[in-house]
Amino acid sequence: MNKLTGFIAGLFFSTILLAQEKPEGLFINSKAPDFKVNDQNSKEVRLKDILKDSLVVLVFYRGQWSPYCNAYLKKLEDSIQLIKEKGARLIAVSPEKPENISKTIEKTKADYSILYDKDMKIMKAYDVAFEVDERTISRYKNADINLAAANGQKDKVFLPVPALYIISKEGTIIYRFFEPDYKKRASVQEILENLE
Repeated sequence: MNKLTGFIAGLFFSTILLAQEKPEGLFINSKAPDFKVNDQNSKEVRLKDILKDSLVVLVFYRGQWSPYCNAYLKKLEDSIQLIKEKGARLIAVSPEKPENISKTIEKTKADYSILYDKDMKIMKAYDVAFEVDERTISRYKNADINLAAANGQKDKVFLPVPALYIISKEGTIIYRFFEPDYKKRASVQEILENLE
């Protein structure tokens, strides 16, 4: 009986540890972590400075190799004027190196700030980063997508959950869309409704 109890306890704690490794994202009413990074135009983007004048729609995307990300970023670009009219600024964050962000811009015509999160600091602060397993990395390689090279990562490969946050001028998260299924994204209508 003692061995069985020990096995069950070990299984329970293993499950908790595995569950803790999955990102959960930040929740509504959380304080949005500040960041300062240069965008694709070498312009400094600092969250707390932007929040002095506008709300922020912060979107995390996986990369230019993802048709789902490209379609979504294009949809956001097509709606950028509506977002601005609500008093917000759109900022996208990616683990992709700058040369790949340029490809994203070519594909989506994005005219908003896109940030290269070189060391995953922003993604980790917003709890959206997850480690990609070897099987998935191999599947992408078979499709001629080298995630490690695209992101400048060596030992481990990380991607973000394609999450979206709306941050108030006070620096608080007032809306979140956090869905591990990369095929699902916040609708533009939902974003606009939460900017009111």
